[in-house]
Amino acid sequence: MALVVICGQPCSGKSTAAACLSEALRQTEPEPSVRTIDETSFHLSRNQSYANMTEEKNLRGVLRSEVDRSLSKDSIVIVDSLNSIKGYRYELWCLARAAGIRYCVVHCDVDEQSCRTWNVERCERGEPSYDDNIFEDLVRRFERPDSKNRWDSPLFELWPAKEGIDKSSTAMVDAVTYLTKKVDSKTRDVKILQPTIATQTARGSEANSLYEMDRATQEITNAIVEAQSRALGGPLNGVSLGPGIPTIDISRSVSLPELRRLRRTFIKLAGQTSLSGPPPPSDADSAKRMFVDYLNRELGSG
Repeated sequence: MALVVICGQPCSGKSTAAACLSEALRQTEPEPSVRTIDETSFHLSRNQSYANMTEEKNLRGVLRSEVDRSLSKDSIVIVDSLNSIKGYRYELWCLARAAGIRYCVVHCDVDEQSCRTWNVERCERGEPSYDDNIFEDLVRRFERPDSKNRWDSPLFELWPAKEGIDKSSTAMVDAVTYLTKKVDSKTRDVKILQPTIATQTARGSEANSLYEMDRATQEITNAIVEAQSRALGGPLNGVSLGPGIPTIDISRSVSLPELRRLRRTFIKLAGQTSLSGPPPPSDADSAKRMFVDYLNRELGSG
């Protein structure tokens, strides 16, 4: 149904915003299935998760994998994390596009000093907080979302330090409306991301089909080279390459480099056809018959 990416500097109210948005969504009719994915879901410590680049990369990988598994057309997934790197938000956008669902970004726009103050207050209350050096590093590397970027659009901005976080705030209401509103094909005020070849998972059978075709065409190429050596370079007319396979009819001697070029062209054409239609044949005999027919057309007399 939708993927919501919460982003902001450390201690900017992201978790509060995620909880508020989740509650507001559950009060709509019909009530959607809402799930929030964050570091605490995996019992991860904030300081440990952002201690170095390796740990941070692992954290993003864990969150991304969980998002990928959770996306569906029947649920709303909220990613409550820093999501501070625009390249990572782009990866999440690609997941939403592959799933063919809605996508939006909610930005908790808080000034650096307020974030620093809230982090100190959390530490004093004994709540999870960031070490000073980690906090400074995360603030320095934060990349603000920009609504001009497709992976940051639509963008709903909250100002927790000025207005607080409430279900009645304009940005929160707009986000809930966008996520739950019925799609109108005329106004197009709600955008459903459409999967593309780049974002769709390749069909498992397609890889096997191309492997079988590669092997089958190589066998045919080897058989033709061997037949030509026995014919001393003469034409190959009515030469059988196996049961159920058309006879090869080549009116002239064909060099191995030319056969290899034709083989590569044939495999490329078969692969392009599979993108717009059914996959190439997965059994070797069908691939051999197609390749022989192709060679007869390209190299046959007349």
